[in-house]
Amino acid sequence: MRFLLTDEQREFGRSLDALLTAADTPAVLRAWAAGDQGPGRALWGRLADAGVFALAVPEAYGGVGPLPVEAAVACVELGRHAVPGPVAETLAAGVLLAGAGGPVAEEWLPGIASGAAVVSLTLEGYGPYAPDADAADAVFTVTGDELRLAPGPGEPSASADPARRLFRPEPGGAPVAKGPAIRAAARAAGDTAAFATAALALGCGEELLRATVAYVKQRTQFGVPVGSFQAVKHRLADTLLGLEFARPLLYGAAVELASEVSRPGAGTGSAAGPPGAGAAVAAAKVTAGEAGYAAARTALQLHGAIGYTEELDLAWWLRRARPLRDAWGTPSVCRARVLAG
Repeated sequence: MRFLLTDEQREFGRSLDALLTAADTPAVLRAWAAGDQGPGRALWGRLADAGVFALAVPEAYGGVGPLPVEAAVACVELGRHAVPGPVAETLAAGVLLAGAGGPVAEEWLPGIASGAAVVSLTLEGYGPYAPDADAADAVFTVTGDELRLAPGPGEPSASADPARRLFRPEPGGAPVAKGPAIRAAARAAGDTAAFATAALALGCGEELLRATVAYVKQRTQFGVPVGSFQAVKHRLADTLLGLEFARPLLYGAAVELASEVSRPGAGTGSAAGPPGAGAAVAAAKVTAGEAGYAAARTALQLHGAIGYTEELDLAWWLRRARPLRDAWGTPSVCRARVLAG
């Protein structure tokens, strides 16, 4: 099968790139890391107006989704521009709440689609931390077959990325939904979070490579650009190959997720091995995550000492690559899931 994005999908990506280029995301990132969420929430609203968060919300609740391919296009661009906030978690919450149905879906899904609600979440089996819970309007937790609304964001934990803070949500909170449907919805939400994080990691890696190529064309040694050195060319070529190998896996997972939506009984299965798109998502996640992290190592090495400085905007991408690699499924977990699938 030959898979290519449509003209409309490509134009969607270009429009998001233009929007984010004009938004000066490094300044937004610095404000977000300092605790000023105003610029980030304003940018979130503009992305919602472009339809980004409606992609995971069904039409019945004011969305246009689920549209995994378009979500991949969007998240790659958001990763390239290092947009702060719980992007993957909010998209996953749209899938989770749609699967839960009932009053909780009616209350929160229209706000997610419109950008009025920023949501973080934790799912059993993916670790206890909710990214950017202090900036979220709601933090949902799933344990077993119970969906709860956490009473507070909890205490912050150390994070390698200062613009991606981690919180362990406060325990308790009354269940807002329960039953077997919650397990199935949580499984689909976990796949969505991993898939969106893979796309963010791919976009992060692309920007790291772009900035590094531009830098080695300008930096000189012995009177010539360092980009002309064979060792540098090989390192950049290896980085490019890793990113390009991850891209078809990401969009292949998107196609699998789109097929899963219309498949009878989608999202069901045992905890030991979910069917359908799970293995494809895991393959995309481990490949994109490793490729993005390799791009960060290349960027740091070829930028030299300047790569360590806080003043360099690229430092925000450098510090984001590894957390994205490990979030919503570490490489070892994803490899095990691929083998099991």
